Amino acid sequence: MSVARKAESKIQNIPEGKKNNLLNNKVIRSILTSRWFPAIIQIPVLAVFTLIVVELIAGPGSAHDNFGTAGTWVLWWPLIPIIFVLLGRFWCAICPFATVSDFVQKIVGNNRPVPKFLRKYGIWIIDIFFILITWSDHTLGVVENPRGSGILLLIMTTGVIASGAFFERRTWCRYVCFLGGLSGNYARSGALELHATPEKCAKCTTQSCYKGNEKIAGCPMFEFPRTMDSMARCNLCANCIKTCPNDSIQLVTRVPSKGLWFIKKPKFEESFLAIVIMGIVFVQNITMLEVWQEILKALENFIGTTNYFVTFTITFLIAMAIPVLALFGSSYVSKLANKRSTIENFARFGYALIPLDLAGHIAHNLFHLLAEGKSVIFTFMALFGVEVGHGASTALMSDSTIQILQYVLIAIGTFASIFAAYKISKTNFEAVGKSIASFMPFAFLTLILGAINIYLFMLPMAMRM
Repeated sequence: MSVARKAESKIQNIPEGKKNNLLNNKVIRSILTSRWFPAIIQIPVLAVFTLIVVELIAGPGSAHDNFGTAGTWVLWWPLIPIIFVLLGRFWCAICPFATVSDFVQKIVGNNRPVPKFLRKYGIWIIDIFFILITWSDHTLGVVENPRGSGILLLIMTTGVIASGAFFERRTWCRYVCFLGGLSGNYARSGALELHATPEKCAKCTTQSCYKGNEKIAGCPMFEFPRTMDSMARCNLCANCIKTCPNDSIQLVTRVPSKGLWFIKKPKFEESFLAIVIMGIVFVQNITMLEVWQEILKALENFIGTTNYFVTFTITFLIAMAIPVLALFGSSYVSKLANKRSTIENFARFGYALIPLDLAGHIAHNLFHLLAEGKSVIFTFMALFGVEVGHGASTALMSDSTIQILQYVLIAIGTFASIFAAYKISKTNFEAVGKSIASFMPFAFLTLILGAINIYLFMLPMAMRM
């Protein structure tokens, strides 16, 4: 029996009363099993989303004065990765796009099976969408232009409506949504884990957790709790908790990043997304630096053009390519020790970088939240004709305090990624005595990536709003 299976067996054999099952708490159980959950949260979230879209399309043309821009990019976008850490993909249960998809499906849904193409290549579609949206943010000014942000949300809403009208369950969320791909990767290292009790499931004949019953729909994300081995696709909608006739479902807390240690079937495309996110965070940081204009001018002189479309695209490709090539290099060195292929090592150890991804993502957006946070209040009050904060600072904290928080986050993320790589290596290569040799290239890579993040956060950044 492999180390991973031994560890899994130990977890499953812990007496049920000793497990940290949050569903043993009457308040939590009553909330999750209520017929009003998650609708009671979905409705106000949808209302706020509608307000934001209207404001982006019809509100002030300046991002500085637009509540839609502040609400989306200064408040929601910085908070979303924090939600992924604490609650996994719970946002996907209350996301307005998912709510719209469910509504359309009830009215005109054809409930066709997911196309084989999406099932096979969905994660690559997500990868491409995520890259293109980040690229368009800088080349087309999506964030700085409220109309651009509004059009982006309307395009996504159109896709959601089409998906809900034609295909079953939440096909869009599972196979197309770029935020779903991001949240899936991040949720793997989150602090919550939902799983079934094997002994109880073995006696079940209804499979209602997946199929649903006459009152509650089945799992919208196509997951079967009995065989689910990660939180990458569970959105904590609680449908399985409500429909399980055997009280098999458990919701437990775990050490963040523990979900990365025992991945049974690592996928190259998921690890590729993890390392690409690292490159994208580098791009976001570089373009916010006060020295970015100097870097841009030097690049223009080198390639002989002042076309920003060209110069940024080159910067973007380089920033993404460097981490990807570095991970390939580490995977090759590890191959020399464990005799597995470079691709297999890339797929297996790429997951270890997710905690550092998360830390970099949160640290980057922490600047927006804490240095520009008051803009959310100012622009919201302006909706009611109340002018506040005119000419005042939008900062909630000083730059030096924000910088310290960023350093702490990167340090935590670096340690968590190194430890995850160690656990992955120990799980897969300890039996052949190659765990340390397989682990060291990725530990070295993580330290370098962490140091680059620290250096970028040391440099002065410019405001977005």
